[in-house]
Amino acid sequence: MLKKLFAWYNQHYTFHVRLAAALFLLQIIHLVWLTTNVVFFRLWGISLFPHQLDWLVAAVDYTEIPALFSVSLIYINDLIAGKATNKAWLYLLLLNSQWLHILWITDEVVVENFTGRALVQIPAWLAWVAIFVDYLELPVMWDTVTRTLRLKEKA
Repeated sequence: MLKKLFAWYNQHYTFHVRLAAALFLLQIIHLVWLTTNVVFFRLWGISLFPHQLDWLVAAVDYTEIPALFSVSLIYINDLIAGKATNKAWLYLLLLNSQWLHILWITDEVVVENFTGRALVQIPAWLAWVAIFVDYLELPVMWDTVTRTLRLKEKA
């Protein structure tokens, strides 16, 4: 069954990589919010992200799990095809470290701790680790976009 799945995946590889890149690039909105709202607030006491766009951040958050799955499939496909590189393994690790952040120390927990409204306090260093995990997406994002652009060159 796995063989059939990846045969189908490879038949439509260009579509899947482009979809994964598009979903993943939406996370830039989340990273901008994280930087200009959470990090800036913690460091300088100001928030530069317009609160009128909080709905956009919430909407983008719903695309994170499909993005993680779709981009992970790119690297899993490489591994199954025998194109396993240290970079593929590293990117899978960086990408899937997001699950710790999504399921354990969420953005809400970090924000509540930074603003002093948390019911349960976590150490500040742990909140910073949770923030740092979000930025681990950047090298994977770059690679995904690069792959997408290479597909366009071949077409």
